[in-house]
Amino acid sequence: MRFEILRLDDVDGTAVDSTVVDVASVNRIVQQAASIGQRILIRPFESASS
Repeated sequence: MRFEILRLDDVDGTAVDSTVVDVASVNRIVQQAASIGQRILIRPFESASS
């Protein structure tokens, strides 16, 4: 399974950028974001070919 992770703006919460990762990478990215206080949104990713 793959997830899209969006980095959110600290002021208004809009998406600044995004990346698609596999499930094994989600925990690492969450830990990294938590350590620096970064706001993120994680959602399942479905490619157009799915």
